[in-house]
Amino acid sequence: MSSNTDTDMAGHGQNNRNVWLSPIDSNAGIIQKLIVVFAAGFAIWHILTNVYLVEPGLWQNAIHFAGFAFLASATISPFGKYAGKKYAIAFDITYGLLVAAAALWVAGAENGIYERTLAVTGQSWQFTWVDWAAGFLLLFAALDLSRRVSGMVIPVLIILSLSYILFLGSYLPGVFRAASLPMNDVMFRTLFNDEGMFGILASISSTNITLFMIFGGFLVASGASDFVIEISKVIAGRVRGGAAFVAVLSSALTGTISGSAIANTASTGVITIPLMKSNGFRAKFAAGVEAAASTGGQLMPPIMGAGAFVMASYTSIPYSAIVSVSVMPAILYFLSVAFIVRIEAVKYQVGENLDLKVDYGKLVSGGLTFILPLTVMIWLLMTGVTPSFAASWAIAALIIVSWATTIIARFTRGSSFQPITMGPSKIIEALLLGIKASIMTGILLVSIGIMNNAIVTSGIGNGFSLMIANWSQGSVIVAILLIGLASLVLGMGLPVTAAYIILAILTAPALAGILADTIIVDQLVQGISDPVKSAMFAMVDSPYVAKVATGMTRPEAIALMDSMPFELAITIRPLLIDPAMQTTFLLTAHLIIFWLSQDSNVTPPVCLAAFAAAGIAGSKPMATGFQSWKIAKGLYIVPLMFAYTPLISGQWYEVLQIGIFALFGIYAINAIIQNYAEGPLGYPLIALLAIGIIGAFWPLNLLVNIGGAILISFVIAASSRKLKNQASQKSGDNKV
Repeated sequence: MSSNTDTDMAGHGQNNRNVWLSPIDSNAGIIQKLIVVFAAGFAIWHILTNVYLVEPGLWQNAIHFAGFAFLASATISPFGKYAGKKYAIAFDITYGLLVAAAALWVAGAENGIYERTLAVTGQSWQFTWVDWAAGFLLLFAALDLSRRVSGMVIPVLIILSLSYILFLGSYLPGVFRAASLPMNDVMFRTLFNDEGMFGILASISSTNITLFMIFGGFLVASGASDFVIEISKVIAGRVRGGAAFVAVLSSALTGTISGSAIANTASTGVITIPLMKSNGFRAKFAAGVEAAASTGGQLMPPIMGAGAFVMASYTSIPYSAIVSVSVMPAILYFLSVAFIVRIEAVKYQVGENLDLKVDYGKLVSGGLTFILPLTVMIWLLMTGVTPSFAASWAIAALIIVSWATTIIARFTRGSSFQPITMGPSKIIEALLLGIKASIMTGILLVSIGIMNNAIVTSGIGNGFSLMIANWSQGSVIVAILLIGLASLVLGMGLPVTAAYIILAILTAPALAGILADTIIVDQLVQGISDPVKSAMFAMVDSPYVAKVATGMTRPEAIALMDSMPFELAITIRPLLIDPAMQTTFLLTAHLIIFWLSQDSNVTPPVCLAAFAAAGIAGSKPMATGFQSWKIAKGLYIVPLMFAYTPLISGQWYEVLQIGIFALFGIYAINAIIQNYAEGPLGYPLIALLAIGIIGAFWPLNLLVNIGGAILISFVIAASSRKLKNQASQKSGDNKV
């Protein structure tokens, strides 16, 4: 009897109660029904609070965390195989309600804390015992729930960051030394600062990320994901290796829905990986292509995972500007994956004569619900409205389009046109899909706010920036390598968005400064005639200060910049560089960090997207990881282009020139790695490719670019002839 009761309460009696966030069926218990109703209502609240309601920011973020804390506690149980038992369910739900109540209490307690503190002159923040209890419960929940959704790395970093500003910083040497703060000061800053739990990062989640996740849920529920597969078949289904090209295209388009590499892999991989294997591709290669292509989903405008929203908030650069400059880089990435697919298909003679049948009913009906709402959203974003407003109206447009296509279908009976109508049940399904996908980011962004507050309060971010600047010695490439290594280490235990946020906080100022110093070095070489600007260098201890006004050699200018203290450099740079250029360098630094943070999806030893793909393909996880890492090399090529070319800052014709010729260079890099182009390569052809790569990537030198492209094209043609000659010779030998 007990077992039956437990099953009834859990709905399905499964240990992982994430199944509760699914449309209710006849076996659902009362607990699941209540949670489904709450989750759907919570999703609707996210839409209303960003369009119609006017809660203060603290209240909005507190409600946001309260809801996700309850859902995370109720659906992701720590009790393992006992999660379906009555006592486990009762504990998780009670715990979730207490954490939610604590969040709401903190939001309502702010004014009282101010009043009590002002009334007690000379004293620090005055908390009641209830305030303390709520605060400590929220800190514990941040540790516990972030562990449930992403593992132990975030909790460990939270503990270290709190320890640092409480006592640990006073024991550290040099730039990492920090004064210890009293507990009530730390608690107030953690809960109420703009950098704390319910500050900037929580606002990003409550106003943007969750809404776009809900929009993604509507796209999936409406059949738009079916359109993605079918349109990919139309475009690439009848070329050599077409199944792999379908994987690349569908993952690019699905990225606009999910913004998650793992979700992308799981949703499209179950279709594309078996297709690739049946097409003749090796299992680990098929899985590697899917993982690499799915990783690009977070680089694909207009959604770009959560990164674009975080970037917009930290840099104060409009979201639309970030999305627009990311179009060409995303194209370069996906074509880099497509190139290696082509080389693999030719090298192993796979993927011939496979006809991928297109379901035109899904193509037409899904296409309308995919293209029209996305068009509405992109148009609204380009007009300058907030992303949350654009996402809300895109959801409304999708519902309207689904009903319009249903009406059209009634007048075209007998066709394969089969739209999905977004009625009440489908809307609930979409809301649940969106909320379920948002739980992890909703918990993590609030929890990372604790670390963010500690970093800002202590100033340790400047210490890390100084360390990067010192170790790189002003070299952009060394700084990028250091950040890439840090990204890989962090990515072993963190979701990519969390890794990006932490790296951006710690290293973006240093990288932006190093990029800016390249312009200042040019000014020093020419000589700074403005006496006000040249006088600023008087505080620098260097023998080259005397040459600032007249000019100096480039090595001398670099040495002068290297001798400048970090604290002085960040003061001087804004006075020497145009504000628009400063913004460009800041955006460049963030984009480099954002791209590098994606590598943990495909780089061993921990590469979750590759492991997910390996599970579908039946290939060895680590071998698949290395394969996906090799295929996803665009993650490293494109950031270097950010740093050394005006790919994101140039005029449209400059960006087009850089992008077009970079494609030749990217193809050549793939060919060298595979030792194969359209046919086998020898050492002379590899040498020509190497020269061609230099010419193709040389920034904004049209003659050199054309020369590089001609060399690479010649190698492609020569390798193709070599393959044909080998085939003819083999055919002749067989006849003899």
